[in-house]
Amino acid sequence: MARLRKIRSDETGATVVEFAMVLPILLVMVIGIFDVAMNLYAQSVLQGLMQQAGREFSLEDSRDRQAKVEGYITDQIKLVAPGAQLQFVRDAYFDFSDVGEPETFVDGNSDGECNNGEIFDDYNGNGTFDLDRGESGFGGARDAVLFTSIVTYPRLFPMDGLLGLTDTVTIRASTVLRNQPFDDQDRTFPTGNCS
Repeated sequence: MARLRKIRSDETGATVVEFAMVLPILLVMVIGIFDVAMNLYAQSVLQGLMQQAGREFSLEDSRDRQAKVEGYITDQIKLVAPGAQLQFVRDAYFDFSDVGEPETFVDGNSDGECNNGEIFDDYNGNGTFDLDRGESGFGGARDAVLFTSIVTYPRLFPMDGLLGLTDTVTIRASTVLRNQPFDDQDRTFPTGNCS
């Protein structure tokens, strides 16, 4: 009986047991912090690269340097996020205030939707009413261009297995620039009928 009392009151292994219980939670927290930090760092690098690209693409001969600038962005991102896949999107607008705006239309039945043959201003000339009036591409002189980069890369830390997150991360960054030369713009555009 004395031996049983001695074993029952012995606390020499309690620290190891407590540490074993806390360790998995601590590891998930530390790996989670590293994962978030990595994603924030990649986002910061991408945003800086997009600002630099905006300066490059606002110059008159930007189309000649497109492959070089996009290649530079790709190379720099792959240093931060190995295995990254990049997609570049350009939408041109008449002015900065047009970015992300829908095409205008005459709302004859006051329902807030372009329908029933209502007339709309086809800013991008594609023949259909769009919720974004931007025209794909570089645009013309003085146009405001929204340049967006979408980056998808595999997670560097196993958060997908630990917390059920996706095994890839997608980040995006944009910059808006005005094309040179600063010539007169053609503000005429066709109209269409909503369907």
